[in-house]
Amino acid sequence: MKSEIEKSGAFIGEDAALVRNFQSGDKTAFDQLVLRHKNKVFNLCYRFLGDYEEADDSTQETFIKVYRSIKKFRFESAFATWLYRIAVNTCKNKLNSLQYRLENKTMPIDTCGNPEGCNRCAEIVDESLSPLLKLEKKERSSLIQQAINTLPIEKKTVLVLRDIEGMSYEEIANITGFNPGTIKSRLARARLELKNKLRNMI
Repeated sequence: MKSEIEKSGAFIGEDAALVRNFQSGDKTAFDQLVLRHKNKVFNLCYRFLGDYEEADDSTQETFIKVYRSIKKFRFESAFATWLYRIAVNTCKNKLNSLQYRLENKTMPIDTCGNPEGCNRCAEIVDESLSPLLKLEKKERSSLIQQAINTLPIEKKTVLVLRDIEGMSYEEIANITGFNPGTIKSRLARARLELKNKLRNMI
């Protein structure tokens, strides 16, 4: 299965063109990059942090870092790979902070902390399902997110990138700096740990 990064060469080419335009002085090009990727980055951050406000803050922080560094981008990888690397590191720093660990407050994944609903999490809910199936899926998603939240950071990283974001081992290696063998080993342990946690929660 191809990841979102790999699915469209045209999309990658459009990203590259926007980056070059920005580097050449077109400030509006960055706004377009944000619009193209903000939902994906938010969902990635939410899967890491399990909290709407923290994910929103981390998404904004990610794009601030990108804005400050994008003129140095050398096209050695896809823009999305570089962007996700920054997002992952931002989330890992958040999880490592003492303040976050003390304040860690998990919200159900179906509400995203917003009583009106959250279109940025729309991919989590399948509107084609019946009300009962929707409820069951929301409850299952909430349990999965709670279990993911308890995983150690390095296991959570490979699990989210591979099993939720659908990235290839090569992309995960580019984002995390782990070699493929390490990724596969940590992924196997993460899946087993997640399975055991879910078994105890259900």
